[in-house]
Amino acid sequence: MDGGLPPSMLTELVDMMKPPDEESDSDEDQPTSAIAQLNPGNIGSAKKASEEKKTEKVKKNDKDIWDTEEVQEGAEFESVYDPRPQPEYDMIFKQAVSSEDMFLQMGNKTPATASCEDMVVKIKLPNTKMADVTLDVKPKFLDCRTPKYFLGLHLPNPVDHKAGKAQWDGNTETLSVTLRMKREYDFMNF
Repeated sequence: MDGGLPPSMLTELVDMMKPPDEESDSDEDQPTSAIAQLNPGNIGSAKKASEEKKTEKVKKNDKDIWDTEEVQEGAEFESVYDPRPQPEYDMIFKQAVSSEDMFLQMGNKTPATASCEDMVVKIKLPNTKMADVTLDVKPKFLDCRTPKYFLGLHLPNPVDHKAGKAQWDGNTETLSVTLRMKREYDFMNF
């Protein structure tokens, strides 16, 4: 404090000093500053009552349970009632690193996943043949099905679903799916 009292304490002090018979609730005694007139109803953006009623009517009349913004992208591809177990999988991020990046540190690459170009999903499918595997990749969703396993995986980043490649390793019974990530370029990933 710089020696003065805050306005709220000053008004309380004035109220305490008044004799009890002079108390009045007229507008002249009330503070006139803009700060003193604020209350909890002033928090947030100012909406008109008519706008709030319109949005409430739209939500009440709408038979949808969720708004389109609330549904996660790729949720339409999920199969919630599939009794097959989910196989083990690993998600690995991969980046192209040159000798300049590695030894001279001339590039802007970092060890963070923001500098990675590819995402590799390794799915372990024991007792499965390659012919039994069905794989479908969408921009934000990977769907892998076999007679014994089901994996519906939401991807953390959008991918180029038409340019990916899959490789089957018969010795370890693992499917490796390599997907090129589609990202907007910023100071982290370029």
